Amino acid sequence: MTKVLPYFLFFSFIIIDTKTSSAQTLKLKDAVNTALTNYGTIKAKQNYVNASQASVRQAKTDFLPNLSLSAQQDYGTINGQNGPSYGLGGLGIASSGPAFEKQNWNSAFGGLYLANINWDFFTFGRIKERVKVANTILQRDQNDLAQEKFQQQIKVSAAYLNLLAAQRLAKSQENNLERAITFKNTAVIRAHNGLIAGVDSSLAKAEVSSAKISLTKARDLEQEQANRLGILMGVTSTEMELDTASISRIPQQMYADSLLNEKNHPLMRFYKNRVDVSNEQVNLFRKSYYPTFSLFGVMQGRGSGFSSAYAQNQTAFTRSYFDGINPTRGNYLLGVGVVWNLTSILRTSPQVRAQQFQSKGLQDEYELVGQQLQAQLSLANAKLKNAIDNYNEAPIQVKAASDAYLQKSTLYKNGLTTIVDLTQALYTLNRAETDRDIAYNNVWQALLLKSAALGDFDLFINEF
Repeated sequence: MTKVLPYFLFFSFIIIDTKTSSAQTLKLKDAVNTALTNYGTIKAKQNYVNASQASVRQAKTDFLPNLSLSAQQDYGTINGQNGPSYGLGGLGIASSGPAFEKQNWNSAFGGLYLANINWDFFTFGRIKERVKVANTILQRDQNDLAQEKFQQQIKVSAAYLNLLAAQRLAKSQENNLERAITFKNTAVIRAHNGLIAGVDSSLAKAEVSSAKISLTKARDLEQEQANRLGILMGVTSTEMELDTASISRIPQQMYADSLLNEKNHPLMRFYKNRVDVSNEQVNLFRKSYYPTFSLFGVMQGRGSGFSSAYAQNQTAFTRSYFDGINPTRGNYLLGVGVVWNLTSILRTSPQVRAQQFQSKGLQDEYELVGQQLQAQLSLANAKLKNAIDNYNEAPIQVKAASDAYLQKSTLYKNGLTTIVDLTQALYTLNRAETDRDIAYNNVWQALLLKSAALGDFDLFINEF
């Protein structure tokens, strides 16, 4: 369970970033399609589906009768001996001949030719149950592939949004650096002309250095997220120019489809199929309690270099190869039989109980996933509301901070305020721009979280 759920249960709104550049714009849908085509786990699970399909075909062939053809040609003696024996492990030989008084080494060729058909025509539904188990396993693997694709779509979309946010943050830090440089140049000139204290120019230079460090950190996080997106897409190149048009607005259908449909959620379907497979295996084990009814038929031809008079005349044999292998006798046999291993009931009963406990455990996991996804949906709706509130407040904060910075900058140039006030206004404006970038992106991140909880990727991608 820890393998499948982490993304649904721990969805982060922390904005990590990426810097990419390319002549061609990478759209989110293209990034998702590339990931679905290239990512190794998806390709592996597609092969598991192919294997399950082959297993279904194999299980269906169990209905066919067994048809065996056999031919053998031998050379040896036929000394017989009275006495009991058992061909333990197939280590005896089937030489047939008279029991003489003493050993002789007369030898000749012989041949045995068989056609055998055997059909278990009634097994109390055991063969049909094997087919049902194979089909259920196929459904499980198909839903496992579907939930893996869904999970990959969510992960790629989150990385894509983080990369967009990172680029916006990096751009904000570049603007902040430009303001700091302009501010420093003004302070240096005024200090050089004796209009302000020399310490102001030093403080201005420190502010430029701080802005450069912030920009470097933003670009560093950008590169990390670019690498993350490249890994999720299954590509080695991380130089990408993203589509920034979609994120400049908010989604239109944010509050639609707020009820969790367990039958349609890819993850829930996968967990439900795990329970179904275990239940079908319980039924299959129970079928082992019953006997098997079979029809069988044998057609036999046999040749020998020993004559029918060999018991009275030990010279009545030939070592001719062709005379020995030529079939001179034939037999056929038809029959119906039943085999019932009664001790299999004792052996299978614990296996049935063990599988029943397995089914209960899988059912418990299924119910737990449903509870967690329901909680995740409630969290997503709350985060979506909070993200919209922040989205509405962000422009107000930026406008106020921009006006304050313009005022403090003008006052400082005219010697009417201190450098401390101007530095504080610069910091406030940079923080406001950063909050705006995060607020815009978090609306889409909240919708993606809701899409993940509902199991409906179209809810998100159709808005992008």
